[in-house]
Amino acid sequence: MDDRSTTSARIRAFIAQKFPAARKKPLTDDVSLLGSGIIDSLGVLDIVAFIEHSFTIKVSDDDLTPDNFASVECLTSFVVAKAGEVRVAAE
Repeated sequence: MDDRSTTSARIRAFIAQKFPAARKKPLTDDVSLLGSGIIDSLGVLDIVAFIEHSFTIKVSDDDLTPDNFASVECLTSFVVAKAGEVRVAAE
């Protein structure tokens, strides 16, 4: 598995474990998390805490956009991009 698929799987597993609504219907990478009611605004905060802890990245206020949190796919792209920024800054 590559980094992207591993990241996606970790995010999906967290959402399925933390949010009961995610267990009631199939959680694919493109399902709208907010639109389908799987997560709400407080759920976004739980996901932020998970991402910061699990992937050792900092989520800024500017990062809290619907585009970044719309789906597992969007979250995965966000995490991969942020992790890339961290690696570049460390070099």
